[in-house]
Amino acid sequence: MAKFIIRRFFLLLLTMFLVSIAVFLIAESSPGNVARNVLGSFITPEQEASFLAQMGLDKPVYLRYLYWLAGSDWHAEAKMDMELQRITTSEGYDEWWAAGQDGNLIRWKMEGEDLIAIILKKDGEVATQVDNDRWETNEKGISTFWGVDTRNSAVLWEKGSDKKVWSFVVGTGWMVSSGGPKSYIPLKKGFLRGDPGVSLRTGRPVAKSLFVRLRNSMVLAGIAFVIVMPIALLLGIIAGLREGSLRDRVLSISGMMFSVIPEFATGIFLILIFAHWLEWVPGATVFGEKAPWERIDMLILPVLTLTLIELGYVLRITRASMAEVMRSSYIRTAFLKGLSYWRVVFKHAVRNALIAPITVIMLHVNWLMGGIVIVEVVFGYPGLGKYLLESALYKDINALEAGTMIMVLLAVGTQLVADIIYTFLNPRIRYS
Repeated sequence: MAKFIIRRFFLLLLTMFLVSIAVFLIAESSPGNVARNVLGSFITPEQEASFLAQMGLDKPVYLRYLYWLAGSDWHAEAKMDMELQRITTSEGYDEWWAAGQDGNLIRWKMEGEDLIAIILKKDGEVATQVDNDRWETNEKGISTFWGVDTRNSAVLWEKGSDKKVWSFVVGTGWMVSSGGPKSYIPLKKGFLRGDPGVSLRTGRPVAKSLFVRLRNSMVLAGIAFVIVMPIALLLGIIAGLREGSLRDRVLSISGMMFSVIPEFATGIFLILIFAHWLEWVPGATVFGEKAPWERIDMLILPVLTLTLIELGYVLRITRASMAEVMRSSYIRTAFLKGLSYWRVVFKHAVRNALIAPITVIMLHVNWLMGGIVIVEVVFGYPGLGKYLLESALYKDINALEAGTMIMVLLAVGTQLVADIIYTFLNPRIRYS
């Protein structure tokens, strides 16, 4: 078993690596322009080019993937010949600074042709001073400097440059400034070190946003799973015990009806009845900064929708597996030996009949976490599936890659759990 788990672990790493490359290439080749998706269709070519440069999207594909995977701070340190540090402010914001030889942290900005150093001292005091001594003049007589700006990027300034930089400020609009950097390296530690970067769509760290969305989906999926799976398994076993009976027909037809109705139709139907006509529960999930469990009433309709959808599918799989087992030769032999009906059912039939449903259930754990996009959109639920959909529409590659890695981890992890459960259901199954 230990060797099997180790093999699965390395399979997980390989799968995550290959999927990350595939998602990156698909997002890169898909139609659409991330600058226009984020900032609108009326931006000028100059504004578009400035945005792409500031986000690091003007770099080659292989370099951007390497930045996402392993970070970009190592590359920036080589350019600057200075160590970089990321700190978290008292307000909870992450900031990148260069470490000076005196132990103070430094960032820079341009004012005219002067390079201004912003110094964060060890005691927390912030000071500014002109720092023109850092300019380096090349053989062409051009003075340049690699440093960290106030927007968490390593940038290349060129003295006397008349390059214009366009920046979009919420509430103000487009602001233009001259003397801007010639090149940008947005700083991040990389996915391998727990920092998938900043969302191109929202400007917020992906890791923090993803954690909240993952938590919300886990709450919704967990409640639905706990409710629907025991009921579906029980009803499936009951239907499979008497194949062709009235009880079997009623349960099978009901299960098929619930499983074939589209999720959005079920959700809208429940909203009309329970939220609009009866006014028992809210028809939308508006949490704000609250956690989902703080508004249980808003979870009722999304959970009920998922329950009806999953109930029919798992019920029918369990019913088919149970009916097949009850027709098998070893079950007939057990009856011929004189064993009681319920002893044969619970000791021999149920354990073997659950193998197929367990596989389906583990696959649906992954679906419940990220595949319930329609349910989340219908109810406005801020979950992982809706987050991935919005990221894909905006070509927000940092958010899309990180969310995909979570889904791969869940998919491989749940299958590992299923394989372990098999050994308890059927002792003849062994892994080496």
